[in-house]
Amino acid sequence: MINLKDLHTIVTNRPTHNQKMPVLFVGHGSPMNGIEDNDFSRRWSQIGTELPVPNAILCISAHWFTRGTFITAMERPQTIHDFYGFPQELFDVHYPAPGDPILAKETSSLIKTTPVGLDHEWGLDHGCWTVVQRMYPDANIPVLQLSIDGTKLPEWHYDLAKEISSLRSKGILIIGSGNIIHNLRMIDWNNPDSGFDWANEMNENIKRLIIHEEHKKLLNYPELGPAAMLSIPTPEHYLPLLYILGLKEKNENISFFNDRLLMGSVSMTSVKVGS
Repeated sequence: MINLKDLHTIVTNRPTHNQKMPVLFVGHGSPMNGIEDNDFSRRWSQIGTELPVPNAILCISAHWFTRGTFITAMERPQTIHDFYGFPQELFDVHYPAPGDPILAKETSSLIKTTPVGLDHEWGLDHGCWTVVQRMYPDANIPVLQLSIDGTKLPEWHYDLAKEISSLRSKGILIIGSGNIIHNLRMIDWNNPDSGFDWANEMNENIKRLIIHEEHKKLLNYPELGPAAMLSIPTPEHYLPLLYILGLKEKNENISFFNDRLLMGSVSMTSVKVGS
């Protein structure tokens, strides 16, 4: 077990780089993926070994949906257990990754279209830590979260992402965490490993639009028809994808992973941009 003093030494002395990082959209699904050994959690672990080790991680999670824009700026972000009805084992998980107040200020200064508050109360919610602790279990990489302003339209979020694109060239791994298809009211517990026809249709349609870089259609997703409205009844789990698409640069590779639907109406489909 690493204590806080040793962790500070590890983070302070860890070598840094300016290698350009890819960006990820991760379908995080159930909080149980944070403790279960399954195909999704194993792939997250594998990706952590495939990528260059980041200097820090900036996560845009569906579960920090705010009025206004904020970034975590504390030295020690808490592990937030923002769920209920799950086994005690899940509540016992704590991911003691450090924060980075200096990077928080730098990131806030990059964003010109809106004020960015430096937050000292939030921490790492399950959209963030369930994924990141699988990728980097040693918890020795600073992790920050950027909130999602729920009062803004999709295009605003897409454009905001472009303002932080320079972080990629400073070795910062940016992760959007949500679910492309997320309709909990229509979950079918009797079909844990499949999707409804409309969910499969929408999943394939979104992948096609991503590949062909038809971002305007993805921003105007209500116009994609009834399947879109069933798949995205509320925007918070979809918007993190738009941040990742906004960060994509010309001629960057796109690949998909964990491309599966569960319980009828949840898609774990995830996206990697860049190499």
